[in-house]
Amino acid sequence: MNNDSLVLRIGGRPVGRYVTRPALPDRLSPRPYLHPVTTLAGTAVTELSPADHAHHLGVGVAVPDVEGHNFWGGRTYVRDQGPTELDNHGAQRHSAFQLCDPDGFVEELRWMAAGNELLRERRTVAAVGLTDSAWALDFTFSLTNVTAGGLSFGSPATNGRPGAAYGGFFWRARKEPDAPRVFTADAEGEEAVHATTADWLALAGAGWTLVLAGATAATRRDPWFVRTAQYPGVGSSLAHDKRLIVEAGDTLVRRVVTVVADGTLDRSGAAALVRKAVSP
Repeated sequence: MNNDSLVLRIGGRPVGRYVTRPALPDRLSPRPYLHPVTTLAGTAVTELSPADHAHHLGVGVAVPDVEGHNFWGGRTYVRDQGPTELDNHGAQRHSAFQLCDPDGFVEELRWMAAGNELLRERRTVAAVGLTDSAWALDFTFSLTNVTAGGLSFGSPATNGRPGAAYGGFFWRARKEPDAPRVFTADAEGEEAVHATTADWLALAGAGWTLVLAGATAATRRDPWFVRTAQYPGVGSSLAHDKRLIVEAGDTLVRRVVTVVADGTLDRSGAAALVRKAVSP
């Protein structure tokens, strides 16, 4: 660990780098992120600022609309106008680590916009070994409204762009010549899986598989945001069909556990590893 990053390890083997103070332009909504994240065999399963979306930063938390402030990066979707360049970007600022071990950490962050703190976040991340070829990234974020009034969370979908309800936990996966396969326990393909709820969702590429699972009831109620054809990315939708209000002093909590596996898992293999990774 240094002042700007730390490395997550399982049994001494590095599986992810966490960057706490990235040097990024304001329009990318600067925020801490995990990249690279790798399988136990060393295959990278994240991308950082790819050409198609410079504001996609590995693994982290990003919300495109908090009271009109963009904590996602890039353009803002404006109703009846479309994607628009606005000077409305916020930033997530690392404050301190409450705990920092080789296999995980507890961090405090401040969500800042227009010179004001809107949210105080407590982020808990752990790397957990599962098998000789799979491990799990256990990621919890708790957002507390520190303002005097309610904060409204939105998405491009709630602002008029159907099918674009992204915002929350987000994993930008590696782009390969062929799009990855995406499936749940009972659905297959981007069109069938996107915008639906499922206890777990798998993204399988060339020699690697990610299996994302909501680990709390509230997390499982959030529909999945899925892209495979345009780019490989999976996340949650905090504001799917309506805006989400977090009242003053209230805390929003979500926990996503992601299995990171070498090889291509089938449904039974994905389900078995999720059961092993997610505590009751």
